[in-house]
This record gives sequence, C-alpha cells and structure tokens, in this order.
Amino acid sequence: MKDEFALSRIIKYLNYFCSGVGERSVGSEGNRQATRFFRNELYSFGWDAEVSCFSAMDWEENGAVLTYAGKNFSVMVSPYSNGFSGEAEMVMASTVEELESVDSKDRFIFLHGTIAREQLMPKNFVFYNPPEHQRIIALLEKGNPKAIICATGRNAALAGGVYPFPLIEDGDFDIPSVYMTEEEGLHLLPYAGERFFLVSHSYRIPGKGYNVTGRIGKSEGRRIVVTAHIDAKKGTPGAIDNATGVIVLLLLADLLKDYDGERVIELVAFNGEDYYAVPGQMDFIMANQGKFEEMILNINIDGAGYAKGNSAFSFYELPVDIERIAREVIEKRPGIMEGPQWPQGDHSIFIQSGVPAIAVSSEWFTSNIADQDITHTPKDNPSIVDPAKLPEIADAIAEIIRKL
Repeated sequence: MKDEFALSRIIKYLNYFCSGVGERSVGSEGNRQATRFFRNELYSFGWDAEVSCFSAMDWEENGAVLTYAGKNFSVMVSPYSNGFSGEAEMVMASTVEELESVDSKDRFIFLHGTIAREQLMPKNFVFYNPPEHQRIIALLEKGNPKAIICATGRNAALAGGVYPFPLIEDGDFDIPSVYMTEEEGLHLLPYAGERFFLVSHSYRIPGKGYNVTGRIGKSEGRRIVVTAHIDAKKGTPGAIDNATGVIVLLLLADLLKDYDGERVIELVAFNGEDYYAVPGQMDFIMANQGKFEEMILNINIDGAGYAKGNSAFSFYELPVDIERIAREVIEKRPGIMEGPQWPQGDHSIFIQSGVPAIAVSSEWFTSNIADQDITHTPKDNPSIVDPAKLPEIADAIAEIIRKL
C-alpha cells in the first residue's frame, strides 16, 4: 500500500474529512456527510455496513460581550452554552470553599484561580468524572447564578491544545457561561461587587448523529473491533484528531475485503469522542450490553500519522498470545514502536469492559499529551500529517488481525 495510488487516495480522504465537509462536530451537517461517505466507502469495498442513529445537539454562537462602566472585557462563549442578555452584580470564587460560601443567586459569578485550573467534566459523563468536578457543578446549580464567567489557562490533557480552554463544555448544563484568558481575568478582579452587563449569542440546535459499523467474517465468530472516532471539535479541521484514524479504517476495509478467517471483523466509526455527551460511544455500549465477552480485541486509532516521530502502539491487558503477535508485527516495521499507555481514548471503553486493547497513535502525542498545543485547535490540519505513515499502520493492524 505504499504506492503512489495509495498515497494519493489518503491525501484525497484527508482533504475531504478536514475541509470538504466543513466542520465534523457531532450533530452538524458536515458530520452527517462524513458518516455517509464512510458508509459508502465500506460498501465499495464489499463490506456490510450498519448505521445507528442517535440524538445529538449541534450548537452555534455569534460572540459575547461583557461590559462594566463602558469598559469591555474579552470573553468567548462556552461551547453548547445557553445564550444570555442581562445585567447583574459580579461575585467571585477562586476555590471550591469560596464557591460554597458565596451567594451567587441572580448574580454573575466569576470563577478564577485554583477552581478554574482544569476543564470540568460534563455532568453526565460516565467514563471519567472526578468527585471534585461533580461538587463544583452541583454547587453552581444550587447557587443558581444568572451566568458564569471563567478565567482559564491551558489544560491539554483534558481540553486539548486550545488557549484559553472553556471551563464548562456541557449541553446538559443550563446556566449560561463564557470564558476568558487568565490575563484578562486579572483585569476583572478589582471589580468584585460591581454590576456588569453580559450579552452572549449562543444557540442549541437539536440534531442527529450516526455510528457506522462495517462487518466482515463468519457470522458466529468471535469479534475483533477496530475503532476510530469520526467527529472533530468545532473550530478545528481534526486531521490528527481524528481524520487519520478514520482513514486507517478505510485502508483496512480495502486490505481485509477478502478476509475469510475465523473471526468477525468490525470497523467502527465512533461519533462523539470530542463531544460532551459521547453519544456514539454510549449508543455502542447500549447495543453491546452482554456482548463484550464476544470481543477478543479492540484496536483503537486516535492521533495517528503525526509528521514527527514514530507511530506508537500501546498495549492494555493483552493475553500472552496476542501480545506476542503484536510485538512480532511491529518489530518488523521501523516506523512503529511500542508507546506509553494513555487513557484519553475510546480504547478505555473496552478496557473497562474487560476487553484487551491496542491503542494506535503517534509517539510524539502520547509523550506530550499534557502540554501539546495542537489538538482541538486550527493547527490540527493536514500540514502536520505524514500520509506515508498510515499505510504502515494499516498493514500492521491487518497482519495482527490475520494472525489471530
């Protein structure tokens, strides 16, 4: 698959997913176009394709303005927030203890400092939701402020490379919110107790999203499930996160179109990894209740093909025979190495359900996940991808599958 035709096809796919469909956030028309394209490509390679539909809210915003005594403060609308227009007194909290003691009812509350150091997990997010985050959300809802203003810095591990990051990104949380840089927040601090005016143009749009599953192999065989999320954050082309992963799935669909082994092979384009409610993943879990024991392996691709460094395969609870095969396969390929384990991906769904997993990414990303400034930003575009790395990844995965 290293010929010019394969590379030209990869570049075509990359440009399509990153610019041809527009934004690929869940619930958007661009996302629906991407899933239709993926389904049709599976058909073209002779795979059966199953489409699962679920509710998914889209969101649009037209900016926000925070004003005091004729002075404007630079703020951004929190993703999926409700809109707001009105005036209120500003109260402030920099710790959970201050939030607990302040009276924020019918006021604006400004969150800064320690309490705003990392992005809060959405209130209904089931895979990772620290008690401290749940406590902050509960206190905010109990306090019932008119709106929340947040000053944040960087939090690459949870929010990607964007600066500043939105403290709140949750369509299930109904208090309007906006956010600003830490530097701008310092300018706001002297005005505690003063009355501010906030206008935030933000709109929630009911919509639909889809998972697409390609399937080949014996109908009663045990399953190998290869996954990659097809959605991307608003405001980013989503090249590494995660157009390249979906492209590897399509390369596998071609490589394995004649598969006649003992396993059922599933290629799943998940829809929602970069979305507050992970609806596609939840839909998959519900559809597979009581069936995870049928799966002998998950291979999840996310962050693959970065131009710097090697591709990285990391292993999670692999049986001895599967780990031996995987190591033999990657040792033959100079561009692939064993990488460090990392939890921020869809392979965690399978690990938590007792399914062994291999996570495929780029070594540079897995080693710099806490301080990179690329994912979830406009920098995540095709210029940072080395398309020649994707056939090597696909060949390695196909060889592992055929040997199991």
